[in-house]
Amino acid sequence: MANKKTAFQQDFLAGRDLANAVVLFHDALASHLGMSAAEWKCIELLQQHGPSSASRLAELSGFTTGAITGIVDRLEQSEYVRREPHPKDRRSVIVEPRHTKELKERVAPIFESLSRAMSGIASQYSADELTAIARFFRETTDVLGNETTKLKRLKYHKRNL
Repeated sequence: MANKKTAFQQDFLAGRDLANAVVLFHDALASHLGMSAAEWKCIELLQQHGPSSASRLAELSGFTTGAITGIVDRLEQSEYVRREPHPKDRRSVIVEPRHTKELKERVAPIFESLSRAMSGIASQYSADELTAIARFFRETTDVLGNETTKLKRLKYHKRNL
């Protein structure tokens, strides 16, 4: 049992290192594009889900509606998005991505390089191992989503350190 616990602890630390590497990669990519990581994440969400209301973008991203307002303001100023009146709700706007093709062309070489490097790693594993790894990532993503939802429901308590 001790060996299994130690292996889990090592895997947990490797997972933490992976999470940090992913965050830092996207932060560097965003900086390369002249935006913050939060702005990049919102652009990706708009590309994935299509034009969205600001409240939907807040829901998808996990940011507050106030934070989304600032993010959309900056993205609009840099012409990555535009606000359009909501067709069914006069109090709301739809945030639409702009210059999507040009943005994809700018990031394509970066993701092509990443894909080549990741293919080199994947080639070292069997199809069964890759299936298990993919299942692990899907299940991990589900757990993180559930834990994020739980955490958001908790009230913030300032603690004196």
